[in-house]
Amino acid sequence: MTPIVETNPPVEVRMAEIVFPNHTNHMGTLFGGQALAWMDKAAFLAAARYSRCTVVTARSDQVDFKLPIRIGQMVETIGRVVKVGRSSMHVEVELIAEDLHNGERALCTKGTFVMIALDGEGHPTTVPALPTQA
Repeated sequence: MTPIVETNPPVEVRMAEIVFPNHTNHMGTLFGGQALAWMDKAAFLAAARYSRCTVVTARSDQVDFKLPIRIGQMVETIGRVVKVGRSSMHVEVELIAEDLHNGERALCTKGTFVMIALDGEGHPTTVPALPTQA
């Protein structure tokens, strides 16, 4: 197998989930805590993939729940590294719900997570600048 050589680190990750009844509240819509867990996971994956380091969540900034997500909908979670500091990465995360029967899609939730890259001893470590920041 020939390895793929990255010239720029990947800045985006996408995940898909289906909303089952155990993910929802009494109204049949996605629990906010479940949405946050999926968002944090996408932020983690995007930051770890970008930095190729162990990362931890330092902060979640404003998270806007715009529309409910219902049982049976597919949720695409998109995490994008949009800003990089010395050891921090700001990751914008979106939850897009899709009705699998008619294909309608809607942005339901959006937020920003700040992730910190750690070295082997658990201390903050530097990460590469975004190509647009260089």
